[in-house]
Amino acid sequence: MKFQVNRDAFNEAVSFVVRVLPQRIPMPILNGILIEADANALRLSVFDYEVSAQVEIVAKVDAPGRVLVSGRLLSEITSKLPNAPIEVSLEGNKVQVTCGASKFSLLTMPVEEYPNLPEIPESSITVSGEEFSKAIQQLTPAVAKNDHVMTLNGILFEVEEKTISMLGTDRNRMAVKEVPWSGKPGLVGYISVVPLRTLSEVAKTFGHQGELTLSINNDEARGLIAFKANNRTITSLLIKGRYPDIKEHLPKTDIPDFAIVNTQDLIDSTRRVGLVLENDVPMKCEFLSGKLVLEASENEVAQASEAVPIEMTGDDKVIKLRPRYVIDGLTGVTTEFTKISFMNNGNPNKPSPVLISSHNPKDEKETDNFRYVLQPHRL
Repeated sequence: MKFQVNRDAFNEAVSFVVRVLPQRIPMPILNGILIEADANALRLSVFDYEVSAQVEIVAKVDAPGRVLVSGRLLSEITSKLPNAPIEVSLEGNKVQVTCGASKFSLLTMPVEEYPNLPEIPESSITVSGEEFSKAIQQLTPAVAKNDHVMTLNGILFEVEEKTISMLGTDRNRMAVKEVPWSGKPGLVGYISVVPLRTLSEVAKTFGHQGELTLSINNDEARGLIAFKANNRTITSLLIKGRYPDIKEHLPKTDIPDFAIVNTQDLIDSTRRVGLVLENDVPMKCEFLSGKLVLEASENEVAQASEAVPIEMTGDDKVIKLRPRYVIDGLTGVTTEFTKISFMNNGNPNKPSPVLISSHNPKDEKETDNFRYVLQPHRL
């Protein structure tokens, strides 16, 4: 195997696939990056039996072939090479990397032992890469990070007639977003849970790649989802198991009691008041006519309070919310103003949830369907 390739293109390709590798891999061979040179194309791939990444770039191939070398070592090398074309060749059991005056020799790994990458499912739909990535960023704070119920460590996907409904929760809050799709209706009705780890990388990679193709195989034995845009592909096994049926808690009609507040003003005020609290202690939120009063007290050590202007509709409300959770919800709002609606669970012994959503003046069209439901603490 022998090829020449542009330094920047090669470095970017190596960095992309290596980012998908987890920090801890039980089998050393899975730390490798598979390099395949064929005709005038170069493919780089990684796979750990759960997640795979592949990228194809242009190269001048003098001799086709395939090799397996340490992924992270190659990434460190390519990121520091001088500004010159790279030549890569296989000599015996070593890969020679030459760039300008720099030369490296890397021991190969047994390529014949490397697992075959998963096949891309046939059924697919297309979404905006930018809109999809933004949705992942909005939902991420509400998703559990290390829950014993594995499905909570992912985002629920439901392919509906015109949109993908996406939902994440950590039991204390949930976030919902719908993203429009185009294509054949073959996936309508598909329900799957995608690992947050995979989606976080998808959001980083495909946010500026234009159209993004999603392919899903919800096979009971080995469910798989693939994300592809331009020359890059990421696949991931789906999380098996039943996702909690919590979407039914979303209000189906308009809520009569709500407050309108400037999004950034409330973020800033919450951060300031939250400075005196530790260990996610909730703050008191008093919604009054014309203002929202935030109060925080850490025993006798410190206290804080601040008033934020609001437009209040309905009766006054007093609830307790964790500052971090409030900020997480407000950060997902994309409009200048936020609507905080006061739901009614019909149980006088349990605080009713609040719904955080985007708000536009009546003469402007709604631009975001992001919704964030937060459970208050008892007073």
